[in-house]
Amino acid sequence: MFRSVLFGTGLALMAMVPAHAEAVTEFTLENGLDVVVIEDHRSPAVVHMLWYKVGAADEMPGKSGIAHLLEHLMFKGTEIRSPGEFSQIVEANGGNDNAFTSWDYTGYFQRIAADRLPLMMEMEADRMTNLQLTDELTAPEVSVVLEERNQRTDSNPDALFREQASAAQYLNHPYGRPVIGWRHEVEALTAEDALAFYRRFYVPNNAILIVAGDVTPDEVRSLAETYYGGLVPNPDLAERDRVIEPPQIAARRLVFEDPRIAQPYVVRSYLAPERNSGDQEQAAALSLLGNLLGDGPATSVLGRKLQFDTEVALYTAAYYAGTSLDATTFNLTVVPVDGVSLADAEAALDDVLRQFMIEGVDEDHLARLKRQYAADAIYSMDDAQGLARRYGDALTSGLTVADVQAWPEVIQAVTPEQIMAAAEMVFQDRNSVTGWLRAPIAAETEVTQ
Repeated sequence: MFRSVLFGTGLALMAMVPAHAEAVTEFTLENGLDVVVIEDHRSPAVVHMLWYKVGAADEMPGKSGIAHLLEHLMFKGTEIRSPGEFSQIVEANGGNDNAFTSWDYTGYFQRIAADRLPLMMEMEADRMTNLQLTDELTAPEVSVVLEERNQRTDSNPDALFREQASAAQYLNHPYGRPVIGWRHEVEALTAEDALAFYRRFYVPNNAILIVAGDVTPDEVRSLAETYYGGLVPNPDLAERDRVIEPPQIAARRLVFEDPRIAQPYVVRSYLAPERNSGDQEQAAALSLLGNLLGDGPATSVLGRKLQFDTEVALYTAAYYAGTSLDATTFNLTVVPVDGVSLADAEAALDDVLRQFMIEGVDEDHLARLKRQYAADAIYSMDDAQGLARRYGDALTSGLTVADVQAWPEVIQAVTPEQIMAAAEMVFQDRNSVTGWLRAPIAAETEVTQ
C-alpha cells in the first residue's frame, strides 16, 4: 500500500507541472530594457533584480577580472549618493541586497517590502547611469578583490586546481579564465578600465529587470517606465561575438601537487553542449545523465559501484550545468579511500563508465529522478528569489521565458535512448581533461601513484 501511494503521488506530481507554472509577464521598454514580472501575492515582499548581459567571458584580453571589479565598484556611489549609501538605504528600509558575477552575466538584487519597490528602481536606475569613479576610489577596491582572490583561490589548493583545469579545458574560449581574474591582470586594472566597461555594457538595452513577488505587471510597467524608461541606450552595442573554441583533438591531463592537500582526488571534465533556446532536449538528457551517474551514493551508478560494491571511493559525483551562453562541461569526481591510488581510482571510474555504456539506463532509477524533478518544480514556486534567479540566469544565457517554462516538461519527455545518445556524444577522450590533485609524493613512489 505504501509503495502504491508513493507511486501515485509521483504521477500526480508530474501531472501538476504545467508548462506555465508561474504567473510570468514580459515586456520591453522603448530603450531596450527587457522586463520580467513573476507574481506571487502570498507575502508583501518583492525581489528586484537587475541583470546585465555581460560577464567575465566578455572582457577584453588582458583585462580579466574587470567585470567582477566593476560589480564591487557599483556600490561606490553616484552623483547623488556617497560610497556605501546604496546598501545603507536598503538596510534602513528593512531589506537586503547583494550582487554576483559569472562568465555570462552580472546581477544586482534587493529583497524588500513591496511598497519600497519604487525606491529600489530609482536607486538602481541611478547607478546604471551616474556611477562616479576615480583612481582614489578604485585602487582600494582592487586591493579588496586581490585579498578576495587570496582567501578564495590562492590559499585554496582545490580552487587553484579548478582554475588550472578550466584553463586546460578551454583552449581558446574565455570560459578558460577565472571570473575573479588573473592576479597580474587585476593588479593593473584602473578606474579608466572600469568606466570604459561600464559605459559600454551598463545600458538599458543590455539589461534585464526581473521583479518577483507581491506586484502586478501593470504596476511594474508603470514604475519601470518612470525610473528606467528615460535612460539612454547604447546604439553601438553589438551582439555578443566571442571567439570560437576550435575542435578539440587530444585529451589533456594535469597533476596538481600542493603540500596543503590532505585528501587527493580525481576529476574529469568533458566539453559538452549548452542548453539552447527551442532545442533543450539534449541538455535535458545530459542533466538526467548527471543525476543517474552521481545523484547520491546509495542510488547513483558511481556511488553504488565505487562506494559500495568495490569500496574504492569515499565520494563520487557527476554533474552537468547546461545554462551557459556557450559550450559548457560535464564533470566527474572520484575521491579514493586510503590505500587506493589515483591511478586505480581513475581506472575504476573508466570501468564504471564503460559498463554503463553497455548496460544502459536503469528505467526505475530514471522514473524516480523524473518524479523528483517534478516535485522540485512545484516546491520552487515558493521561492520568489530562486525563481527570479532561475529566469535571470537563463535569459542572460540566450534562453527565453518560454524555454524556462517548458523545461519541466522537456525533462519528463526524455527517453533512455536520448540519454545514452548524449552519453555517447559527450564521453569522447579528445574532449576531456583529467586532473589529479594530491600532495607531493616521493620520486620513487610516483610511478605507482
